Amino acid sequence: MKRTLVITSIIIVCTFIALALFNKFTSKKDNDNMFGEAVRGDFEIAITAAGELLAEYSTDIKAPEIARGRDIHASDLKITDIIAEGTEVRQGDYIATLDRTQFDNTLKDETERLTTFRTNIQTKMLDTAVTLTGLRDNIKNQMHAVEEAEITLRNSKYEPPTTIRQAEIDLDRQQRMLEQSRRSYSLRVAQAERDVRNLKMWETRIDRRVKDLEEVLAGFIVTAPSSGMVIYKKDRRGNKVKAGSTVNAFDRTVATLPDLSSMLSKVYVSEIDIRKVEPGLSVKVNVDAFPDRTYTGKISAVANIGEKLPNTDSKVFEVMIKIDGSDPLLRPTMTTGNKIIIRIINDVVSVPTEAVNTGADGIPFVYSKNKVKKIVVPGESNDKFIVIEKGLKAGERVYLAQPPDADSFRLEGEDLVKN
Repeated sequence: MKRTLVITSIIIVCTFIALALFNKFTSKKDNDNMFGEAVRGDFEIAITAAGELLAEYSTDIKAPEIARGRDIHASDLKITDIIAEGTEVRQGDYIATLDRTQFDNTLKDETERLTTFRTNIQTKMLDTAVTLTGLRDNIKNQMHAVEEAEITLRNSKYEPPTTIRQAEIDLDRQQRMLEQSRRSYSLRVAQAERDVRNLKMWETRIDRRVKDLEEVLAGFIVTAPSSGMVIYKKDRRGNKVKAGSTVNAFDRTVATLPDLSSMLSKVYVSEIDIRKVEPGLSVKVNVDAFPDRTYTGKISAVANIGEKLPNTDSKVFEVMIKIDGSDPLLRPTMTTGNKIIIRIINDVVSVPTEAVNTGADGIPFVYSKNKVKKIVVPGESNDKFIVIEKGLKAGERVYLAQPPDADSFRLEGEDLVKN
C-alpha cells in the first residue's frame, strides 16, 4: 500500500514539472512570435509571381498538313494514341497515331471514282474511234461520188444543154456534200478531243487527290522530327493535347521537343504592378520541384496587351523571364516562384509590415518592446517588410500586433510629426 502511494506521488510530481516546463517553453515561443526586429541592410522592392517553365526554343511535332496545297477539305483530327509526356525520343521514333477512319472512307470513294473515270475514258476513246472510222468512210464514198459526177459532166459536153446543166448541178451537190462531210469530221474530232481532254483532266485531279490522301494517311503515324523530350502541347484553354484530344485544322502541332539548354519562366503580373516591370530587371527564380536550388534570370519580354485568365476578373500581363545558364534538371511545365527585383535601397532600417500601425489621425507608429509607442516615418515597402526612414533604430524589437496594454505605452517621436 505504501509503495503504491509513493509511486503515485512521484507520478504527480513529475506531471506538474512537465506541465511547468511545457508552459514555460510555450510561453517563450508565443512571446517570440509577438515581436519583430528592426533590421539594417539592403532592402529589395520586388514583385512576386508564380510561373511555369518553358523552353525558349522548341521543335514542333506536327500532324500532316491537309488543306495547304491539296484538294482535300481541312478538318480536325483526333489523337487515338500518344506516348507518355517526358519520354526521350530519337529522330524517327514513334510519337502518336491519328484517327484515319474518315480519310480511309474518302480514299476508298476517290479510288472508286478514279477507276470509273478511267473506264469512261477508255469507253469514250473506243466509241470515238468507231464513229470517226465511219465518218472517214463516208468522206471516201463522197469523194468517189464527186469523181463520178465529174466524169458524167465531162461526158455530157455533147448532150443537150439541159443534160449538161443537170450534170453540173449534180457535181455541185456532191462537192457540197463532200465539204459538209469533211467539216462534220473535223467538228467530231474536235468534240472528241475536248471530251477526252476534260475526262483526263478530271482523272488527273482525282488521281492527285488519291495520292494526296495516301500521303496524308501515311503521316497519321506521327514520328519525331529530331531527338529530344516529348512535351504535350497546350490548346487555347490551357489543356494539354493528349490521347482523345482533337488537333485543330489550322494548327497541326501534336507535341513539342523543347531545347532544354535555354529555359524561360512565364509569369503573369497584375495590371497594377505591370508599370514597374520592364525588360532587363533581375529576377530570382525558385523551382517548386527543387526547393533547395535558386536560379537567377532577367526579364526578356513584357506583353503590351493585357488578358483575362480563366476564373479571374482582373487583367494580367504576360512576362517572360530568361533563366541564366542551364540545368539539366529543369523541365518544361515545372512550377516556379519568381521574385522580380524592381529596386534595391542600400543600408536602410526595415521592419515587418504588420508592425506599423496607423491611428485615426493617419500618423504611423510602432509599439516597441520597451513599452514605447514610437511615431515613425515609413518609406518604400514590399510584400513583407517596410522601410522606416525615421523613428526606429536597428536592433529594436517591435510588436507585430497591438499589445493588450497599449494604452499604458509612453508616446515618443512627436517632433517627427511637427517636421
